[in-house]
Amino acid sequence: MDLVNIPDLVNFFSRFGNEFAYLAVFSTLILCGFGLPIPEDISLVSGGVLAGLGYANEHVMFGVGMAGVLVGDGSVFLLGRIFGEKVLRIPFIAKFLTPERFSKVQEKFSQYGNWVVFMARFMPGLRMPIYLTAGTSDRISFFRFLFLDMFAAAISVPIWVYLGHYGAKNLDQLSNLVRQGQITIFALLGFLVLGLVLYFTIKKKRSNK
Repeated sequence: MDLVNIPDLVNFFSRFGNEFAYLAVFSTLILCGFGLPIPEDISLVSGGVLAGLGYANEHVMFGVGMAGVLVGDGSVFLLGRIFGEKVLRIPFIAKFLTPERFSKVQEKFSQYGNWVVFMARFMPGLRMPIYLTAGTSDRISFFRFLFLDMFAAAISVPIWVYLGHYGAKNLDQLSNLVRQGQITIFALLGFLVLGLVLYFTIKKKRSNK
């Protein structure tokens, strides 16, 4: 996460005032789902900072954050579901999802199933390609996708929003807290991936007997 961008994004959101701060964060999160070059985490932390500075309510901002994330992710999934593999011909999609990358993501689905959708929430660079690929495949329904995405978002979104709210008055301290939060999340994700690899390895060996 490029923490230098947090004050800039907070200043940008605060220009909309109390009435439109929620809309600004919500809209940014939707665009993040489509590959806007602003990390989603920064937008969520900035939303929490806005609440800490009195521009918004932290609990409402959490709800707005969840809604923005789910609408953005769901829209990317539906784009893949509606257009199928033809979506790879759309210029701005082709920048993020080459045929080679599309093929690799499909392989991950074959290996780990729908858990790939859950894990993608914690992998910023792969999130959009994975959700788009999930939409183009018949491996997962929209409602199951939304459930897994919401389950993962319920872990990440409150961490960043409430962390931003807590550290709003001291951005230096907030920077350290965000780094610690990232390390913790990636460590937990690593343990989850390791567990899934062991699970599917054992399952494969048993099926080959």
